[in-house]
Amino acid sequence: MPHVIVEYTDNLGDDARIPQLLQVLNETLIAQNGVFPTGGVRSRAIRLTDYRVADGKEDDAFVHVTLKIGAGRAAAVKKAACDALFDAIKTHFAEAFARRYLALSMELTEFDEGGSYKHNNIHARFRKA
Repeated sequence: MPHVIVEYTDNLGDDARIPQLLQVLNETLIAQNGVFPTGGVRSRAIRLTDYRVADGKEDDAFVHVTLKIGAGRAAAVKKAACDALFDAIKTHFAEAFARRYLALSMELTEFDEGGSYKHNNIHARFRKA
């Protein structure tokens, strides 16, 4: 953990630049002073083809990001990470936001580790010797 899930409307077209967005999101989480283990950072995007925004009369688009993390981090740590992540999202879409109707949103979901199952050998690559 953490996992980042980006849902975006397909009418964003080239404005989405999803590979670059996922790279920035991962880099942003990794830069949070060890709050999230590098080997656990995952990001993915889901392009939405079936959606309706507002009254449906404009070419409105949206991007919704869900950040899933295990419980137990201090409120200030979560806020700093979420602020950095949402700033990265807003920066990524700034040009599109300036010229079209676009809604950006993000939510944090925390879950109890007791309900989470993991089998991951990627962490070993990032452990300090």
